[in-house]
Amino acid sequence: MNAAVISRQGNPVAPNIQAVKDWPEPGAPARGEARLRVEATALNHMDLWVGRGLPGIPLTWPRISGCDVCGTVESVGEGVDASWVGRRVIMNAAVRQPDRVLPDDPPGSTLAPEYELLGEHHHGGHCQFFNAPVAQLAPVGDADPTEAAAFGLTFLTAWGMLRKAELRPGQSVLVTGIGGGVATAAMKIAKHLGCPVTVTSRHAWKLEKAQQLGADHVVLDKGEDWSRDARAVTNKRGFDVAVDSIGKATHLWCVKSLARGGAYVTCGATTGADATTDLARVFWNQLRILGSTMGSQDEFREIVALFRAGKLKPVVDSVHPWENARQAWTRIEAGDQFGNVVLVWK
Repeated sequence: MNAAVISRQGNPVAPNIQAVKDWPEPGAPARGEARLRVEATALNHMDLWVGRGLPGIPLTWPRISGCDVCGTVESVGEGVDASWVGRRVIMNAAVRQPDRVLPDDPPGSTLAPEYELLGEHHHGGHCQFFNAPVAQLAPVGDADPTEAAAFGLTFLTAWGMLRKAELRPGQSVLVTGIGGGVATAAMKIAKHLGCPVTVTSRHAWKLEKAQQLGADHVVLDKGEDWSRDARAVTNKRGFDVAVDSIGKATHLWCVKSLARGGAYVTCGATTGADATTDLARVFWNQLRILGSTMGSQDEFREIVALFRAGKLKPVVDSVHPWENARQAWTRIEAGDQFGNVVLVWK
């Protein structure tokens, strides 16, 4: 079958991407699985991490990444209702792992779920056919496959972040690094909730694009502390929520931009995890520092319901034939995209 394959580990990743026509097809769907004829897949920063190698995760190459898949169910395995056949679906790549059960463990009342990611820990969906756990799927009706593929992981991640931050309608939101998939999704969700949104970027053209899409205020990131400029748009009150996936380069400035009781929520650290913070500001202003990883299947179905209802729509940066997969990887690796980069499989 056709597939976009990471041929070997390396950095940069794009030169190692090969579009092949002879990758083995998956077998018949196992119990609890559905076989998808893939129509479109979207790239995420995860596709770069897989190509570079992930500490603590034993990956082998060549391998297929890809956690955002839109396709039509062709057949189902044992135990799966036949009504799935013929449905256009998207996939939640975050598969919850069973909680351990040991006699001396304390109650798990606040224990966060552990996930493995289809497309990271396991081969992913950048291919012509894919067998997915039916429990991870959600129907999208007759949605445009390119938009549906671009919606899944980024909107689930942003939805989970804003839920953890307990965002209320009308509260003020700061989003760093606008143009990335999660950042644009967070902006869209916050605007849907009636929240004023301020975004940052190192690129003036991305800020202009964000304003066209509804951002209320923009801050140009010149590599220096921009927190004073950000707070100025709130009349020095500060933001209720800061959404950040950049990490080291922006963490402290986000913390300094928050209002009393505000929440800094992170889903990644593309510039490094060893950030400097301000603990005095954290305790005095009673700030909340929150980590968020993807989301549950219930959260996935919640956010997909808003997509099906036409309330939320992803930003698609560009659409590439699967044969041009290397070009798509090159675009995200250079950081030139605004929104999601999508491959189509025809």
